[in-house]
Amino acid sequence: MITKGAKKEEDFAWPFGPDQAGLPLTGELRFSFLIGIGFIPCGLKYLGRPISNSDACVFHGCVAYISGKLVCLCFEMMKILAGCWVLVLITIFLPSVCRIHAFSYDYSATTECLIEPQRAQYEGGIIANPDFTHGVQGWTVFGQGAIKEGISKNGNRYIVAHSRSQPLDSISQKVQLEKGKLYSFSAWVQINGGRGNVAVVFKMSRGELVRGGKVLARNGCWSLLKGGVFANTSSRVEILFESKNTEAEIWVDNVSLQPFTMEQWRSHQDESTDKERKGKVRFEVRNANGTAMEGARFSIKQTKSDFPFGCCMNYHIINSTDYQNWFALRFKYTTFTNEMKWYSTEKIQGQENYTVADAMVRFAQQNGISIRGHNIFWDDPVYQPHWVKNLTSEELQKAAAQRIKSVVSRYAGQLIAWDVMNENLHFSFFEDKLGKNASAEYYARAYQLDPDTTMFLNEYNTIEYSSDEKANPFNYKTKLDEILSYPGNQGISAGIGLQGHFGSGQPNLAYMRSSLDILGSTGLPIWLTEVDVGKDPNQAEYLEQVLREGYSHPAVKGIIMFVGPANAGFNSTILADEDFQNTPAGDVVDKLIDEWKFQTKEIKADGKGSVEIPLFHGDYNITVKDPVSSSLTAFSYKMTKDVTKDTVHLRINA
Repeated sequence: MITKGAKKEEDFAWPFGPDQAGLPLTGELRFSFLIGIGFIPCGLKYLGRPISNSDACVFHGCVAYISGKLVCLCFEMMKILAGCWVLVLITIFLPSVCRIHAFSYDYSATTECLIEPQRAQYEGGIIANPDFTHGVQGWTVFGQGAIKEGISKNGNRYIVAHSRSQPLDSISQKVQLEKGKLYSFSAWVQINGGRGNVAVVFKMSRGELVRGGKVLARNGCWSLLKGGVFANTSSRVEILFESKNTEAEIWVDNVSLQPFTMEQWRSHQDESTDKERKGKVRFEVRNANGTAMEGARFSIKQTKSDFPFGCCMNYHIINSTDYQNWFALRFKYTTFTNEMKWYSTEKIQGQENYTVADAMVRFAQQNGISIRGHNIFWDDPVYQPHWVKNLTSEELQKAAAQRIKSVVSRYAGQLIAWDVMNENLHFSFFEDKLGKNASAEYYARAYQLDPDTTMFLNEYNTIEYSSDEKANPFNYKTKLDEILSYPGNQGISAGIGLQGHFGSGQPNLAYMRSSLDILGSTGLPIWLTEVDVGKDPNQAEYLEQVLREGYSHPAVKGIIMFVGPANAGFNSTILADEDFQNTPAGDVVDKLIDEWKFQTKEIKADGKGSVEIPLFHGDYNITVKDPVSSSLTAFSYKMTKDVTKDTVHLRINA
């Protein structure tokens, strides 16, 4: 039976199984009820909305537990209608008014600070009272502060956490997470004085604090905080907000937490791949006299992909034919692991040696492999040439000037990208020695020496680890803005480099995607530049998840993995053993390479001489066979990224 007035989630149940009602056992369910004479709903503000706990249903109604969510049903007349009549109404109306919503993912994001917040994504998902239309109902105080309702001049309602003394003193709501689901989070926040970071924190059932995202909040406008979390276990968690500026109030509005199954998440990837990586083309072939060539046979073969998917290489490739063959068979894009770095090319001050790097460049060029330049400088003091570490500021300035002139001039016009200053959100060796604008000045110099190459800021933990305060997406954007606003840098072709060094364990794909959403809103190209996954029994599965997430995201324009064969010294994510036989991770990579290209096939034209087919972006060789004369006509075709649908008219034997 449907339990009335219950207080524990475990008590809520269907009067019959969802499958008996003609409803699927999985999927997100929401309800829309026909309201008319005889149906007088109480608590209408919650009707049809998934809620996080029974306390949110503060009316004299009913709730049901559906697909892991509490959903308000709320029929006031059920209390007075005869039992048989109630059963008749439920039997007639309930199945007919249920709608199944298979939510698409909302990739929208902004780094702009807005006067009024945008609506809650997914109508709030499983959050009760997400837009604070009903005051602070459903929300409580966490810590020692207090909460109150706020109302803007335009009548918009929000919640305020005030009288704070600790970073986590804020608002709170408890929700139920289900094991194996991904939860996409968003909220609009501001603080009432100055600016400062505000993070969403999930307090797990055992007290663990998991940060799910962060934003730089300001006074007087609303900033989007977007993030997410993966549920490793089923448990009740408490959603909190954190700001180290305890003198400031935290204002929050339009909160959303939307669950997705892994199957739904994968469906988002597949849908986005079809939209972002493919276009549809219609070939129409006619005879010389203009009649349709019915039954013409098209043979379509992709010769090149427009999406850069590659792998790093190291010096072992120079003398290993097996390594060369293994690499050239699979990849057309690369980054050298260490061989272009300063500590490799000038081990002794004044004695530059590019022998190894030059040999690797020759191998790549001979095999049609494009190269990312990695790197000009590295801001980590640990990874400077040993003789650099003790230079005076003046000596360092001269040495660095020679370094950038030497390496960039040497390879100018031969590379597709430069990582100009590596990891300078985490480190500041050059800034500490040469001043706060050191990085910006080196971007300007690199641009002068090689103006047609994209210049990247390359960082780790921006997509991998939600608790890294230094490298979150907003700090990344702030640093990049500082560099690009420096005098002389306005014309730079800039790119966003996200390394993607994931540890062992399930990757937080919800946080990864939200970070890509935020940085993607800049309009700059994003590359995953050094992808690998830590050792784990499920390493191959996790690597596939990360690669699919990157490949399918609309803002990602290229992926380079920092992985390779054991024969070349790779020991974290190994794609091939000492005999160049695939590991499970190698099988994953080969599978994706095949999946992300058009498989050669023959297609028969219809009665109008037409063939319509979706193609991955890239270059194709196409042959048309005349069904009467068996003559062959060959031509090339390019499916470009800016074309969603194309028509090609062919005249054979004209």
